[in-house]
Amino acid sequence: MAEVRADGGSVATAIAGGSPTVKSIFIHPIKSCKAISVSQAPLSPTGFVWDRHWVVVNEKGRACTQRVEPKLALVQVELPMEAFSLGWEPKKTSYLVARGPGMTTELKVSMTKPTLRSEGVSVWEWCGSALDEGNEAAKWFTEFLGKPSRLVRFNEDCETRPVDPLFAPGFNVKFTDAFPVLLASQASLDAVNEQLKEPININRFRPNIYVDGCESFAEDLWKRIKINESTFKGVMLCPRCKVPTVNQEDGTTGSEPTETMMKFRSAKALEVNPTKYKDRVYLGQMLVCENNGDSGWRKVINVGDVIHVEEVFASYADVAV
Repeated sequence: MAEVRADGGSVATAIAGGSPTVKSIFIHPIKSCKAISVSQAPLSPTGFVWDRHWVVVNEKGRACTQRVEPKLALVQVELPMEAFSLGWEPKKTSYLVARGPGMTTELKVSMTKPTLRSEGVSVWEWCGSALDEGNEAAKWFTEFLGKPSRLVRFNEDCETRPVDPLFAPGFNVKFTDAFPVLLASQASLDAVNEQLKEPININRFRPNIYVDGCESFAEDLWKRIKINESTFKGVMLCPRCKVPTVNQEDGTTGSEPTETMMKFRSAKALEVNPTKYKDRVYLGQMLVCENNGDSGWRKVINVGDVIHVEEVFASYADVAV
C-alpha cells in the first residue's frame, strides 16, 4: 500500500482518529470566478444549488476558465444569502452581482430565468443550449476580459450533462468540470504547505466541502460518507489541472504548487494507474450524492456537520484516478 502523506504517514494512520467535520462550504456560482463561503447549502441532483450554475463563454460558445483566462479569479460574485435556504426561489428583485478590479460598474443579473437562448455552448466534451443573460452581461465580461464574451446559465429545463459513465453512471452536473461535489481537507492542505516555500490558500483547489479534523489525505480513501442526511460516494481522486497554479488574489500564474506536489502527489508517487490523467497531481476526492430514494432532494449541508465515514477503500489500488 502506498504511503501518501508528505510526512511519511501511512494510509492506516490517515483513516484513524476522531470524527471530521465540515469546516467550510464553498459555492462557485460562475465557473472559474471567486467562490462564496456559506454556512449552509442545499443539494440538488447535480450538486450544490447555484454551484457552477453560470459560465462565461467566448465568441464560439466555448467555456472560459482560469486555465486560459486566469483573470476570472478576480471576479467577486454575490448572491442573496437567502438563496442558500432550502426551497428558496428567485424573485424579480433577486440578483447575482459581479464585481471586478478595473470595472467602474458592477454587473447585476436577475436570478429569474432569461428568455434568450444561446446554442452551441460547450464545456469540454459536452455541447448544448444555455440561457443567455443578455447584452449588458456580455458587455461587462467583454470589457473585463478584453475579448468577446457572454454570460450564460445552465438550461436545466431541457438539458442534461452526464458525468463520465465509466466512473459514475446515471449522474449529471451543470458546468462543473467533472462530478457534482469536490471535497478536500485542511490537513491535506497543511501537508502540501509544509513542502512549499510559500504557503497557499485552499481556494487554489476550489473545493465545495472543506473538512477539518481528519489526518492528511484521509479523504483519498473515503468510499462512502454521510453528512447530515446525505450519503456521498467517492468517485475518484481529483486530478489537478493548471488552476492551482493561479494565484487567486491577483490572477498571476506560476509553477507551484504543482511542481512540488509532483514529488509526492503524482500517480507515480501514489502508486496508482491513472485511467486518463497520466501527468497530473492529485488532491481532493470527487463525490456524487446518492438520493437513497428521497423525493424532492430536501437535503442541506451545514458548516459544523459531522462527517461519518461509513466505508473506505482498502488501498490506493482500489481508488479510481
